[in-house]
Amino acid sequence: MAIRTFRPYTPGTRTRVVTDFSDVTGQKPERSLVVPKHRRKGRNNRGVITCRHRGGGHKRLYRIVDFRRNKFGVAAKVAAIHYDPHRNARLALLFYVDGEKRYILAPAGIKIGQEVISGPDSPIETGNALPLYAIPLGSNVHNVELYAGRGGQMARTAGSSAQVMAKEGNYVALKLPSTEVRLVRKECYATLGEVGNSEVRNTSLGKAGRRRWLGRRPQVRGSVMNPCDHPHGGGEGRAPIGRAGPVTPWGKPTLGLKTRKRNKPSNKLVLRKRRRTSKRSRGGRDS
Repeated sequence: MAIRTFRPYTPGTRTRVVTDFSDVTGQKPERSLVVPKHRRKGRNNRGVITCRHRGGGHKRLYRIVDFRRNKFGVAAKVAAIHYDPHRNARLALLFYVDGEKRYILAPAGIKIGQEVISGPDSPIETGNALPLYAIPLGSNVHNVELYAGRGGQMARTAGSSAQVMAKEGNYVALKLPSTEVRLVRKECYATLGEVGNSEVRNTSLGKAGRRRWLGRRPQVRGSVMNPCDHPHGGGEGRAPIGRAGPVTPWGKPTLGLKTRKRNKPSNKLVLRKRRRTSKRSRGGRDS
């Protein structure tokens, strides 16, 4: 897989960078594995906007992805690699020997025709799912379960993986993509390898319209609003926000404020906290 740039024949193509989709082999999704999905557009059950800047976008069908990998001991062959509009990772379509079809997150380097299997006795190969106690130290894994049988919840985005650091008692220490080191029960399943389509981090939308196609509406900086619309607003010209730190439109501190509960029960499982980077250092928007 590679990325593709364009000659600037329009303003929108000047900075546009996209993936070339050379890894995608199937054009239409498997009909038995797609369902319609209502798009909430940032509204709650009363129709009130609770998450701004969402709405519009192209119609989508939801692909049912197997995050549990609970067909133990049943081999499957990779039939195709498909695009998924709901995530930046690709999907691998599996044909099991018993006739069932399932989607899984496509690991990096997986090939058409490759055989994958899940279970504690599975070979140590990319795409196979095993419990953490059966995975060698130093291995990269993705789609990691937090609770046994619930399905993978960690390391699912394109190019991400967690590393098995240590094993002690009933827990396995994992180094997550956020640099956090965390203990996870040894019975939890994970898939070997890292998620594919890692080049997506080098892409650029190129124009505002492509963001609208993805269902994201425009954002407006608080500093250019009026005082009645945002705490950062008002003043003559480009005025500072006039507070000790940035806040949300409702006056709550933001951009770097820690929101994790102090007494969260899972805090005892975190061996090393993640390295925090503020939104300002990452080019974040003014709220």
